[in-house]
Order: sequence, then C-alpha cells, then structure tokens
Amino acid sequence: MQIKDSYWEDVKRACETVPGIETLFGKTVLITGASGMICSSVAHMLLYINRAYDAKIALVLCGRSRERMCRCFAGFEEGRDFTFCQHDAADLSGSYVPADYVIYGAGNADPARIGAEPVETILANIAGLDKMLRFCAEHKTQRLLFISSSEIYGRIEGTGPYREDQYGYVDILNPRAAYPNAKRTGETLCAAYGKEFGLDTVIVRPGHIYGPTIRSTDSRASAQFTRMAAQGKEIVLKSAGLQLRSYVYTLDCASAILTVLVKGNRGEAYNISNPRSIVSIRELAQTFARIAKTKITCEAENEQERGTGNLMDNSGLDGEKLSGLGWTPLFDIEEGVRRTLEFYEE
Repeated sequence: MQIKDSYWEDVKRACETVPGIETLFGKTVLITGASGMICSSVAHMLLYINRAYDAKIALVLCGRSRERMCRCFAGFEEGRDFTFCQHDAADLSGSYVPADYVIYGAGNADPARIGAEPVETILANIAGLDKMLRFCAEHKTQRLLFISSSEIYGRIEGTGPYREDQYGYVDILNPRAAYPNAKRTGETLCAAYGKEFGLDTVIVRPGHIYGPTIRSTDSRASAQFTRMAAQGKEIVLKSAGLQLRSYVYTLDCASAILTVLVKGNRGEAYNISNPRSIVSIRELAQTFARIAKTKITCEAENEQERGTGNLMDNSGLDGEKLSGLGWTPLFDIEEGVRRTLEFYEE
C-alpha cells in the first residue's frame, strides 16, 4: 500500500490522535462487523499502523461475507495483513479466535434493516454479544469494547447535549425500540460480566456517523444525502429536519474507539461526539447541498420508511469525558462532508 492519496493521509492524521496506541503493538485485535461503516475505518487505521510502524498487530476481521471483506480491504491480503473469521452475530453456531482485544461492532444499524428485522437486531446485541463475552471471559481477553449507540438515551426534555449519566424514556412496546433497548441491555450485560467474571469491558456511544465507508444500501439520512450529492441530484428531506444530532466523521469515530480501547476506564461508557458537528438534519443536508452545488427538496416518507427512523428529537452528545482521555476530533461538519464526497466519488 502506497500512502499517496488524501484518504490515507487522513488515516495517518487520525492515527496520530490516538494516545497510547502503542499498547496494541504485538497484540491480537479482533473486530466483529469489520466491513461495516465504523469498524472498517477502525481496521483501516490498524492496517495503516502495521505498515507504517511495523506494529505487528495481528488483525482478525469478522463478518458474514469473505467476498465483502476482501472487497472492503482491497489492497490488503488475507492471510498476510489480516485473518478473516466467518461471523454472524445472530447465528450462535459460529466460533471465534482468541484475541487480546475485541471490538464488538456487529449488528444492524441501518434504520431500514432495524425496522424490517427487529428480532435479529435484538439477538445481535444480546445473544451474540453474550456469546462473545463468555468466550472472552474463558480465554482471558484483556479487554472487550462494545459499540453501543446514542439512541440508548431515549427522549429527554431539553436541547442540551446528553452526558453519560443521563437517561430518558424509550417505549418498550415500539418494535423500532429493538435497537436502543438491545443496546441498553448489551451495556448492562458488559457490566454484569465485569462483576461476575472479572472481564474488562468498556463502552462507546457513537452519535450519527457519516463518511465515505457507507454502504450503497444504507438508509440513514446522512448516507442518502451522500449518494444524492455525489450524483448531483437534489437532496431530499423526509421531514422538516429539525432533529438535533451529533454527527461524527468515520475516521474521528474510529480514532475515538481506539482511544477508549487503550485508555478508557474499565466498566465505563464514553460518548463519541464532535462539539463542532452537533447540528440538525436540515443543517447537514444544507452542508451537502452547498458543497455539491445542488438544492434541497422535501418529500413525505413512504409506507416502508415510516416508523424506521431514530425515535429521538435530540441526540446531541456531550463529549467532554472522551476528551478527558486526550482524544481530539479532526473533522468538523464542513470538512467531513467535503471529504465524504471526495472519497465516495473515488
């Protein structure tokens, strides 16, 4: 891999923001959901670190499709740069590879899939996570990091960003609540394994992640804006777009995850939030439209889309606790959107 283009320059910059990354040198790191939007960026960083610093990190990338994994990491060689592990979070019959560090990022995050597959969404974050936690406890894994979500906070009055100790209301009988409730239970399961089996776990709660590693089938608003803008189409809003969100660029999210993996306090949770990127959905759409030189239009949700979105009007996150570990985001909303369009078009 020749570090020539601007994406890999950004990967390099992101790696340099992770304090204590040397902790992972010579270790085995296993990532589930490794071909997904967030975890593929984490893997890109670790692959770069191996090439740039001869870090000898043994990287195990888990996912449902070997073909998709190899396509996602084109330019890297399975068996030399990484090991592929067949893994479906909702299928409990698979097996794992012992590792020093585990990042559990498997499971549905796409609103359309959550709406269509609420059962699988629950199983991945509870049954699948339980199997991984038990495996880690038996094999003396040094630490497991669980990727949770800002949706665990539910509805809270006010417009201020949420701290890690603030929790609101989630309607448990709404099938769309499969995602936040499963993430809530997953977090408690991590704490329970720490108490009962002495397993070291940490948790991250990302806001709304966007960037060039989105999939073509991703139904999240930021993903739809990316595709529309990249194709020169009008950007379609399916609501007034007043909902407040903590948007974080993929490489910033990845560097935050690695920071918590090596520096986070055992048993604690950390918001992943860029204070320069807490904006409404409409403001995000306006940023994409301005940079892509296109327009915004409004359109009602269709029957399939109705009821699949985030249940929160405000999911702004307070990132002060994570900043206390020494993490600093690189990409504000303007630069992040510009990079997203540049790299997505490539």
